[in-house]
Amino acid sequence: MTLRLYDTATRSVRPLAPLQAGQVGVYVCGPTVQAPPHVGHLRSAVALDVLHRWLLASGFMVTFVRNVTDVDDKILHDAAHTAEPWWALATRTTRAFHRAYDAVQVLPPTGEPRVTGSIASITALIERIISRGHAYASGGDVYLAVRTAPGYGQLSGQDPDQLRASDKAVAHGHTGTKRDPLDFALWKAAKPGEPSWSSPWGPGRPGWHIECSAMAVDHLGESFDIHAGGIDLVFPHHENEVAQSRAAGHGFAQHWLHHGLVTVAGGAEKMSKSLGNGTLVDDVLTEVRPQVLRYVLGAGHYRSPLEWSPAAVADGEAAYGRIETFVRNATDAVGDQPVDEALAKASWEEFAAALDDDLSVPQALAAVHSAVRVGNALLAAGEPPALAATLSVVRRMLTVLALDPVGQWPSAAGGDLRGVVDTLVALAVEARADARAAKDWVRADALRDRLTAAGIVLEDIVVDGVAGVRWRLAGHDR
Repeated sequence: MTLRLYDTATRSVRPLAPLQAGQVGVYVCGPTVQAPPHVGHLRSAVALDVLHRWLLASGFMVTFVRNVTDVDDKILHDAAHTAEPWWALATRTTRAFHRAYDAVQVLPPTGEPRVTGSIASITALIERIISRGHAYASGGDVYLAVRTAPGYGQLSGQDPDQLRASDKAVAHGHTGTKRDPLDFALWKAAKPGEPSWSSPWGPGRPGWHIECSAMAVDHLGESFDIHAGGIDLVFPHHENEVAQSRAAGHGFAQHWLHHGLVTVAGGAEKMSKSLGNGTLVDDVLTEVRPQVLRYVLGAGHYRSPLEWSPAAVADGEAAYGRIETFVRNATDAVGDQPVDEALAKASWEEFAAALDDDLSVPQALAAVHSAVRVGNALLAAGEPPALAATLSVVRRMLTVLALDPVGQWPSAAGGDLRGVVDTLVALAVEARADARAAKDWVRADALRDRLTAAGIVLEDIVVDGVAGVRWRLAGHDR
């Protein structure tokens, strides 16, 4: 089945048709590094990481570009209210984003251009747009003449005539005179105390929208496959990217993919710094395991909003715990059992079909959980060949979602002390078995109770006709 993705430009789910066979170029609007990342930022990264990983798993060579906006009105505003230079604030915050991405195993991008490193490309693009008659200089600023851009408003489904009278068309912070309220800045003239770069129109810095057009073309060419970002970027950011890129004569993005936002307050508010309701990733990770955070942020459909709440985290912990317990117990049980996936009681095809259908992670996870239930039955029945095959398929599924407890989160239960804990629990289990053999039921029960108090649950099992005991952490139910 061919990967099909919802395209914002056509309002339809349509097949991905790469411009070059076997290769996919993806541009993602990355963070404006004004403040440390909150959960909403990480949801974006996880949703698009699933796209990245599925393209790779499908055999594509992927060029995945995610930019960093490291100079911007918001960054300058925040830096002005502290003793920290704007560039130091941007650098420190960029590192915070990288830590957050790494914490939930978001793959690093192929390229990560920064605005401050792309000024020459940006000014060259602006010059090209001016030479084609679609932009003009005024008072040190440069504006795109929106009325000369055919199809303006089509991506976002808006009528330029209605936009003309809206608040979104009003200029702010510009020194030049615009010919039309819809026109937007490609270049902003320098202001006292702000960083600036030389240009044909005098010192200044880029407008927000032109940055992404220049960086995308720099790394992916004048036409590329997918442009992705949050649904809140469709207008004005992405609409303006289309306008200026087409004004330069570029084909630009062939497919527009937008993800839903994280909400709070019962879904009534978007999580954002400006609203003061952002839950910082660093704070969440003091209470939530990173693999559980990834599960929670990635479990819904990428186009749907995701409500952040304690209940959502608890549900994610329980759901991932069931997966984690099965994978670890099955891994211990099968040992070096040869794997013949023809014996698997899990369907890779069902999982792949779900992701090919507009990255339907909920359906893909349904396939995973179904396989886990069957796997637990095989574990209880003591059927190593079928169990080993089913485990192999389950882990292959989880690897695509970056949720494999053994291969990708090896320190998930007990950290580096997992081996020590295994040994200590084994000693306690052996002592309990000796007590039971001696019919010392009081001692046997006391040992179980002490393990339970320590958060260790013992389960009696039979494998290949041999009775045994396995353990798991309390709360990680199958």
